[in-house]
Amino acid sequence: MSGSKQLRLGAFMRPISIHTAAWRYPGAYADANFNYAHIKRFIQKLEVGKFDAFFMADHLAVLNMPVDALKRSATVASFDPLTLLPALAAVTEHIGLIATASTTYNEPYHVARKFASLDHISNGRAGWNLVTSANPTEALNFSREEHLEHGERYKRAREFYDVVTGLWDSWADDAFVRDVENGVYSDPARMHVLNHKGPEFQVRGPLNVGRPVQGWPVIVQAGASEAGRQIAAETAEAVFSGGGTLEDGRRFYADVKGRMDKIGRNRDHMKILPGAFVVVGDTVEEAKAKRAHLDSLVHYDSAIASLSIALGTDASKFDPDGPLPESPESNASKSGRERAIALAARDGLTVRQLAQRLGGFAGLAFVGTPKTIADQMEEWLYTEASDGFNIMFPFLPAGLDDFVDKVIPELQGRGLFRREYEGKTLRENLGLPRPENQFFPAKKDAAE
Repeated sequence: MSGSKQLRLGAFMRPISIHTAAWRYPGAYADANFNYAHIKRFIQKLEVGKFDAFFMADHLAVLNMPVDALKRSATVASFDPLTLLPALAAVTEHIGLIATASTTYNEPYHVARKFASLDHISNGRAGWNLVTSANPTEALNFSREEHLEHGERYKRAREFYDVVTGLWDSWADDAFVRDVENGVYSDPARMHVLNHKGPEFQVRGPLNVGRPVQGWPVIVQAGASEAGRQIAAETAEAVFSGGGTLEDGRRFYADVKGRMDKIGRNRDHMKILPGAFVVVGDTVEEAKAKRAHLDSLVHYDSAIASLSIALGTDASKFDPDGPLPESPESNASKSGRERAIALAARDGLTVRQLAQRLGGFAGLAFVGTPKTIADQMEEWLYTEASDGFNIMFPFLPAGLDDFVDKVIPELQGRGLFRREYEGKTLRENLGLPRPENQFFPAKKDAAE
């Protein structure tokens, strides 16, 4: 294949590895998820590799799993992303800093203020992963007896987006005149009071942070449900989709970009980046052996808990060696449940086999040499299955080092990935436009 298309690469870094047994792999840092010195090393290595962004998923509760599985999980303790990312901004210069902030258990003003601050602290490298919480136990930490219903979560999310972006536009880019001689700090005519009054939120504004360096931090989403795809088409600038087969990727890409076409959005103003679990070896056989050893370290207690989370129901009562029984829909993630059921049907898996697959990692995986991995990534890029990937490392630091030291040079040699960052901001590096302020349009040149 030939052409000038460029891959965009994010790194999925919370949890540090999505694989349940990553912390048990020989040579891995068992405490990587909760050790600032390690995380600092990881992000600096990613920046050497010219990655677009460091991405932190987030949960507002300990995951709802049986205690026998919980005691085996390395994700019970993690830093708050909006506390960690400013610290990482201070030790990096180019890489984007993206974090999840739930629209279900946050208020728009909080989210707008934190991400605007991060964007200024990092000189324009912030991104907000807009999600609706899928973990039902989060409700119990926020004075609720039960989780908001799926449809209600998305209605709230859509209005939440409108409020946050409105608050980011509270000030014109030139609002802070700082006229020392005349004692005028800001121009009141360049300040907008939002006065939002909607079904979910009443927010006066303005935001007490200046307009972000990027105009708005980059808006990232991850939903694959019908509601998730639609809100992504309307608002997202990057989509971290669940990776399936190449054909699944093409269908998802065509669907979401097609929705953008229908509402008049430029399809190049969104980057679709499926999650890809990458295991690198000097030979394909070596890479497969690494994966097999990693998977062998997943305890069945963890595996069955992963299946329970995916289905939104207690799978420990199922016959381990029987087929997956019918299970009712839950109020958890719909796309996660559908992927698990489809995987069991497609590969004819027993409950035990499905649990073991989910307990490790059941999504898109590139397991091979730098050349075979680059071949697959190139095919995804050039057949419109993705614009790049959100890379998940199997174990750290070795899995990350292998990718940066071996796969990145292969991609660069093919002209598929940058050798230097294109700009200073995350938007510039992703090839995304800076949004115009909706309340203070750019002043036209008098000669026009």
